[in-house]
Amino acid sequence: MSDLQTDTGKTPRNPAGPVALFVIALLVIGVVLYALADRRAPASSRGIVSAHVVQIAPRVSGEVIAVHVEDDALVEAGDPLFSLDPRPFELSVAQAEANLTTTVQNIDASGASLLAAQAAVTQARTALETTRAQAERTLRLEERGIASSAQGDTARQQVAEAEARLATAEANLESARKQLGAQGEDNPAIEAAQTQLERAQYDLASTTVTAPHRGVVTNVMLSEGQFLGAGQAALTFIDADAAWVTVDLRENQLQLVEPGDPVKLLFDAAPGRIYDGRVQSIAWGINPGRNVQGGLVVNQPTNRWFEPARRIPVRVELAGGLDAWPEQARVGGKVHALILAGGGGPIAWIGQALQRLRAYTSFLH
Repeated sequence: MSDLQTDTGKTPRNPAGPVALFVIALLVIGVVLYALADRRAPASSRGIVSAHVVQIAPRVSGEVIAVHVEDDALVEAGDPLFSLDPRPFELSVAQAEANLTTTVQNIDASGASLLAAQAAVTQARTALETTRAQAERTLRLEERGIASSAQGDTARQQVAEAEARLATAEANLESARKQLGAQGEDNPAIEAAQTQLERAQYDLASTTVTAPHRGVVTNVMLSEGQFLGAGQAALTFIDADAAWVTVDLRENQLQLVEPGDPVKLLFDAAPGRIYDGRVQSIAWGINPGRNVQGGLVVNQPTNRWFEPARRIPVRVELAGGLDAWPEQARVGGKVHALILAGGGGPIAWIGQALQRLRAYTSFLH
């Protein structure tokens, strides 16, 4: 009898067959779970803490005489950031006032009340511009549920009060014009002098640059004696009242994602804790990086077997607004996001369990 046969006459079975079938079954199950997770619970570790970042620049040119903030300082709306030398602009205002007085005196009228009324209009108009900018931002936050209705009502009331003050100042100015008589009411020389004075007063008010709203200043490279041109960036301002998370997802992960879907967020800056959020919006387009030369699209040869997947930004906001943000989070920080696009179920439970495990291990890296 052959050595390959047992005493009973049967050939022993090869154990590699069942093991191979088991491995193949595991691979198939893994691929199916991966595909389902990509659609019902898409996740990405490419989330980024985002906020409005702007470059603050003066409206006028001049020499810096004072820097009122330090680098990475938290400022409130209206806080002075830096000041330019006001002397040249004070001289321009004095010259414009003298020019208006001379113009009024040429028609035998007193210009004292007209000067005061014009200054009040300029001040009221500047205050209205600042109030409107702050109110528009508050109302946008109210529409997204970040700001309360009370804050929105307060913003509307402040705009209405500023508009009322401007209307009163303009009425006083019109009354002062009429006091000049028929010659001065529509006198083009007086109107030109008033416009020149208002511009000089506005430039003088612009020598102190203030914070547009609550935020953080960073990259402050200013020093006394430095000359800044109008529109030249002087420091970076980060909005402290409008922050979100930008998550880049592959296109095939977005099949079931809709605005309003719940999101679980894990910040690298706050390990061990998972925050609740929601999908606010999905970007409508990205730049694929195609170049154009001579009016024609340049072909982009590639040596890859498979073209890399395109990723679309998804904007996520925290539930509870800015009060729920971790204090340690910084703009540009890394975030792991899990979107519950399927409305729960076993796939979502598995995804949340894996994210919870990731939260515990995030203390280590």
